[in-house]
Amino acid sequence: MNHPVVVSVNISEQKGTRKHPLQGPVTITMLGMQGDAHAGDWHRQLSLLAQESIDKMQGHGLVLQPGDFAENITTQGLDLLTLPIGTRLQIGNDVTMEITQIGKECHLGCEIRKLVGDCVMPREGIFARVITPGTLEAGDIITVISKGGTL
Repeated sequence: MNHPVVVSVNISEQKGTRKHPLQGPVTITMLGMQGDAHAGDWHRQLSLLAQESIDKMQGHGLVLQPGDFAENITTQGLDLLTLPIGTRLQIGNDVTMEITQIGKECHLGCEIRKLVGDCVMPREGIFARVITPGTLEAGDIITVISKGGTL
């Protein structure tokens, strides 16, 4: 049986730009991904987008990679949009997070939207806050610990 996995762990130093993949273990603190522009004391500390969503956007004249939609964690094999707010995920051995938001309002400064004319992150990306810090990396298994409910 195939388990959902982390395809890529991505970071950017500035908001509104593509993120670039990191190699090896990445530190997740109680504020989000160490060194990422979106880390902080708020409900969108980490962003997740499925590789399947990125694949749907291929064919717009660009070759799209993990991190291009400014997601921190690119996943595969997990239907993120079926996970309600409050769902808790464990990634690897250490990190747990709770989904706090599904989708977002697209900002006009989005680099991908400017290049492609569309951005999938506002429709198919999800956001989470850190429950248990630790390290994670590409290849880590993602486990749904508990499903949330509608708030």
